Amino acid sequence: MTDLSLLRSFLQVADSGTITTAARRLFLTQPALSRRLQQLESDLGAELFQRSRQGVQLTEEGRLVQRLGSDLVDRWDHLKDSVSAISSMDTGIVRLGGGATAVSFLLPSAIAQFQRSHPGILFQVKEAGSRDVERDVLEERIELGIVTLPVSSDAVEVLPLRRDRIVLVVSKQHPLAHKSRIHVTSLEDQDLVGFESPSAIRSLIDGALQEAGVRVHVVMELRSIPAILRMVGATDCLAFVSQLGVGQDPEGVRVLPVTGLKIERQMAILRKRDRPLSPAAAQFVELLRKA
Repeated sequence: MTDLSLLRSFLQVADSGTITTAARRLFLTQPALSRRLQQLESDLGAELFQRSRQGVQLTEEGRLVQRLGSDLVDRWDHLKDSVSAISSMDTGIVRLGGGATAVSFLLPSAIAQFQRSHPGILFQVKEAGSRDVERDVLEERIELGIVTLPVSSDAVEVLPLRRDRIVLVVSKQHPLAHKSRIHVTSLEDQDLVGFESPSAIRSLIDGALQEAGVRVHVVMELRSIPAILRMVGATDCLAFVSQLGVGQDPEGVRVLPVTGLKIERQMAILRKRDRPLSPAAAQFVELLRKA
């Protein structure tokens, strides 16, 4: 492929009208510039200039090369600038996904912190269950996923993020709300608002209750923690939710400690193994793990 420096030299001559002026602008000797022009004509198999004592005039082929070549050089320069901007994180897109807890309570502050340093980076965030997020990472629809472990594929790299306690919440009017804590057996035959099945967090909660030998009635399934908290606050149902999502002073509900039952989940960042991350995505991972 013809070196773009030959095309740039040709465009300078076409703009200047003389080889002498173009050579001065390019900081080349006239013979060196003439050799470049001859090389370009040889590569293209066409005469691009008609030379005279007054300077040079473009042939029909030369005018075509000037028109298309200018566009080619501009697009190449734009390509280089774009790549440089991504590498320096002046611009770029980070595509990531996570469950309701991560999207609602973990990512907003992290993205805000990141964008204060890199305002040109755009985040595209998808909310989905852990298994769907894992599949999106594998199929490269997103670069990063935040999930509840375990994962099902060896083709993803798992970067531990944080442990999250799963706690019981009740409305402040519930008969159990006046207690400082309850034993797990007090949950027998209680009505629960659960996460959608078969989400990772729902499987974790169901497994822990089954192991404790407690039977509950899941009378409703919801996707997000805010919706679950509002439903619990308005009904006599209980719910197990992420401590991260509940916060310190949840409105309308209270966290009720349960002895004989401990439910925790390990949250992690997923990336596709052996797939390089964009500079912005790689730095965002570091920010998340430090936070």
